[in-house]
Amino acid sequence: MNNKHVGSNFDDFLEEEGLVAETEEVAIKRVIAYQVKQMMIDRHISKTEMSRRMHTSRAALDRLLDPTNQAVTLQTLDRAARALGKRLEINLS
Repeated sequence: MNNKHVGSNFDDFLEEEGLVAETEEVAIKRVIAYQVKQMMIDRHISKTEMSRRMHTSRAALDRLLDPTNQAVTLQTLDRAARALGKRLEINLS
């Protein structure tokens, strides 16, 4: 058996395949979508009410809550945070 990935970890595989950045982007979007959805559930906020609070369309909210849709603007994220009584924080590390 001559598999170059045997004994390596998944991070090494992603690095070798040039998939680290894309994988991290997908993971971040999934976490954000999950967090917003959970806060809405915890606070009993419907999609219609959340859209109203965000001053946006229901379609824009659906894009935010779709874990596979990575095309979400900082403005949309900020509106969602404010609608939930939170503050958007972005850090470079």
